[in-house]
Amino acid sequence: MTMALVCVAAALVVAPTESRKRRLDTVFGSAGVRRSLPRPEILVGSVCVPAFLVGGVHGLLAAAMVVLLFRRRRAFASRDEQMQVERRKLLDGIDIVIGELKIGAHPSAAAEAAAAECTGVVAEVLAVAAARSRLGGSGADGIEAADATIAAELGRIGQAWRVAETHGLALAELLTAARTDLLGRLRFRSRTEASLAGARATGTVLAGLPILGILLGQLMGAAPLKVLLGGGTGGVLLVVGTAFACAGLLWTDAITSKVVA
Repeated sequence: MTMALVCVAAALVVAPTESRKRRLDTVFGSAGVRRSLPRPEILVGSVCVPAFLVGGVHGLLAAAMVVLLFRRRRAFASRDEQMQVERRKLLDGIDIVIGELKIGAHPSAAAEAAAAECTGVVAEVLAVAAARSRLGGSGADGIEAADATIAAELGRIGQAWRVAETHGLALAELLTAARTDLLGRLRFRSRTEASLAGARATGTVLAGLPILGILLGQLMGAAPLKVLLGGGTGGVLLVVGTAFACAGLLWTDAITSKVVA
């Protein structure tokens, strides 16, 4: 009976609707936007509910920890990927500003031209800087005051802009130096990420070894799943073991994040 309920819960998630596209939108998001993660209610329905039916409260707690860990890691990876995209856009935007300045354009006109070519946060920041500079203010204020995921990078660009305004130096040269520094940081981060791939993979494999042990024990006839999902001491061991595995992955992420930072 329990396995039948699990199968029904899984079937409800993948059940066909009017079209394949609508089914994907139902699971991963609406309005034609595909998200990197299913909605929270989908995760709860497809993981936590079957876990509760099979393993009771202990199974629910273990599944909840796994779901939370999965969502946290994927959200962190998605945010990091978005930051990398915004940094690349910033490089392109500053490159356009430098090109406009070298042909004699005013800083406000150069920033406005770059804002027209860019998208996202970079376009908004450059548009604000252009407006401030055109009205007689400081374009650096519009860049440094931006509240964005790449605030640190924008702050360096704003500092170079402010130095040029304060001391009358060539803005194109200072922005070129700032862009070179940002490009060097991105390349160093890419090399560091590549070198940490092995350590992250090792951490993931070590966290998954208990699962392999459980599967081997099940194949040998020791029935560890019956013990872990039967409640009592086995249920406590399931929760504690899952907590240790999740903590190990979080610890790995914390160590590697400090290296990249």
